[in-house]
Amino acid sequence: MGKAILIVDDSASVRQVVSIALKGAGYDVIEGCDGKDALTKLNGQKIHLIISDVNMPNMDGITFVKEVKKLPNYKFTPIIMLTTESQEGKKQEGQAAGAKAWVVKPFQPAQMLTAVAKLILP
Repeated sequence: MGKAILIVDDSASVRQVVSIALKGAGYDVIEGCDGKDALTKLNGQKIHLIISDVNMPNMDGITFVKEVKKLPNYKFTPIIMLTTESQEGKKQEGQAAGAKAWVVKPFQPAQMLTAVAKLILP
């Protein structure tokens, strides 16, 4: 059983790219199509890291991060924000909510894996 990573993005193609890179590196991948959907996946199973988009329908990434931090089981799960937003304001909002890293799209899978390896819980 590899380490589980939850990837949250409303774009199926982005989820696919991230998923292929992570699975190739030996991680297990759980997918959510937006913040609301992703919260249903946080049902007590062990998740070592979350990668979330910022701009999504139903529940955006920043709200999602705030919701995750309210859950005792996932309060300390590291979160990487994945986004086309490189604005400082958004970045600060994400960090204030509890995101640990920020990866701007388009990204190189190798860059993503480096961020993951640095943050993933043992």
